[in-house]
Amino acid sequence: MARAKQLTISHQNQPGMLASLANVLGKEKVNILSCLTMTSGTTGTTHLVVDNVEKAKKALANAQVPYAEADVLRLELPNTPGALARFAGKLAHEEINITLGYQTSTKGARKATIVLEVSDLDKASSIR
Repeated sequence: MARAKQLTISHQNQPGMLASLANVLGKEKVNILSCLTMTSGTTGTTHLVVDNVEKAKKALANAQVPYAEADVLRLELPNTPGALARFAGKLAHEEINITLGYQTSTKGARKATIVLEVSDLDKASSIR
């Protein structure tokens, strides 16, 4: 299973925030591989996995956008009914808690990509 770095940005909940963040990264040719934006009241949080973490961190710093960095599990699963249930069940069997997860796929694609924050990344990384 592949480990990845996730960048988490706290921001205001207002129109254009995601566009602004994506613009900061896009100008530096950083590609967003996975993204989750959530809001509550006046605040929001965006979680990003990118193709070049060092360039992304530099771009965010230059734009004075504070961020947190975390190690996450980023893996591909078959894009079939029950694939996520099977994998999540294996984590549960090993008593690994999922604290955050987001997934995307395209209809007809053979694989789906999922990003998981887990309670034991080392142990989760070895699960197949």
